[in-house]
Amino acid sequence: MAENEDGTEKSEEPSEKKLREAREKGQVPRSRELTTLLMTLGAAVFLYFFGAQMMQDFETLFVKGLSFDRSHAYDFEMATNLILGLVVHSIYMIVPFLLLMVLIAVVSPMLLGGWNFSTQALAPKISKLNPVSGIKKMFSMNALMELFKAFAKFTLVSVVAGFFLWYSYEEIISIGIEPPKQALAHAGQLIVEAFIFVSLSLIVIAAIDVPFQVHQHVTQLKMTKQEVKEEHKQQEGSPEVKGRIRQLQREMSQKRMMQKVPEADVVITNPTHFAVALKYAPDEMAEPMVLALGSDFMAAQIRTLAKEHNIPLIEAPPLARALYYNAEVDRPIPYELFRAVAAILAYVYQLRDGKRADRVDFDNLPIPEEMKTDEVPGGSE
Repeated sequence: MAENEDGTEKSEEPSEKKLREAREKGQVPRSRELTTLLMTLGAAVFLYFFGAQMMQDFETLFVKGLSFDRSHAYDFEMATNLILGLVVHSIYMIVPFLLLMVLIAVVSPMLLGGWNFSTQALAPKISKLNPVSGIKKMFSMNALMELFKAFAKFTLVSVVAGFFLWYSYEEIISIGIEPPKQALAHAGQLIVEAFIFVSLSLIVIAAIDVPFQVHQHVTQLKMTKQEVKEEHKQQEGSPEVKGRIRQLQREMSQKRMMQKVPEADVVITNPTHFAVALKYAPDEMAEPMVLALGSDFMAAQIRTLAKEHNIPLIEAPPLARALYYNAEVDRPIPYELFRAVAAILAYVYQLRDGKRADRVDFDNLPIPEEMKTDEVPGGSE
């Protein structure tokens, strides 16, 4: 089980955030054995299909290079042109092979861990110069695994090469009695076949190394329980910060709400504990809207603003409580309270127009039984 430097156990799987940060730092699983396998196998396959043609081309180059007339020997410019031509021709011959090797070297690491380019990984680190850290790495599990892989590769390649030599012993001996040209071609064929067999043997090493590298990568990034808690706290925010944010949001909401009180047509009160400001504009809205509501201190502020702007204050305790517990700011009043609110609005409009208002029993308005309550707030909002 992985441990921190302070001895705490890393028992938790790495989070998405930890994996993402590691990737940004260039820490992704990589297998050099997989790259080695694909490069040697790619080279072997290329030589198997195109090796004979390359040998013929090189033979032609050798013949041209060793066959020249007297003029080339005594003319520096002609000799230079001949040599340069042979060099350029040889480069053209090996370019496809080199491009294949470069392509495999670039693509093969992406098979494990995907494409990743990190500038942080390129930055110099003073910690890498620490001799103590270097000694620790020499005796780490990763170093032991590298030693094991090196020994396994040596053993495996030796066994496969020895088996191939034993199996092809008679062919190898027969090369000595073949004509030179045929012997060279035959020797080249055997070398390529041996290369393929040795390359295939590396599949065993790669098959062990790939899972190990993935496991090692995950193990190195494992987290302690405390680190997981700290990460959750950072992502979600501490309770104090979240509480402060909620408080600010509530204060801003209350401020916007209080700014709308002067637009109200009426404020219905408890009269002490609750206050609800309502507005109804038949040309703009289908039903009365709640502009503001509050209890205790907030209710007192609503009543104060209403008095300052000459907005009628109606004491209707049952309706005030029903609206406070069932209505929402900036939303229409509940459908069940339409009749009760309509009676109050009609009363207010009559007073506003200077008419004689009909008597309204504010304590016995038509309020559904399920909306009636005697509950009062326990504190200020």
